[in-house]
Amino acid sequence: MRFLIILVMLAVAAVVVVLLLYAFGGLSADGRRRREPSARWEARTESSDGVTTVLVRQVTRDASGAVLAELGRQTVAAIPDGDADWETRYHEAMAQARSRVAALEVESG
Repeated sequence: MRFLIILVMLAVAAVVVVLLLYAFGGLSADGRRRREPSARWEARTESSDGVTTVLVRQVTRDASGAVLAELGRQTVAAIPDGDADWETRYHEAMAQARSRVAALEVESG
């Protein structure tokens, strides 16, 4: 009889531990460890009003890849669409943006 009581107490303790892990964010609904979305820097191009803007931004994404929030933004270059050297300036700005992303990721990681 004592063995049965101890076994029931262990089962109840296990259930309590699992419920506490769910309650305090240790596990997701599918039983895996829940990860907070981490912020990361990325290079991006935006075009509006005849100007192409190359920038880097810090974003968080959900599991599907959709942007949850933009936490920071830095403009690398704004290039008028009619600029004769647009392609050269664009490629230089993107190279600079990728370099900045690498530096910012090292700093934040």
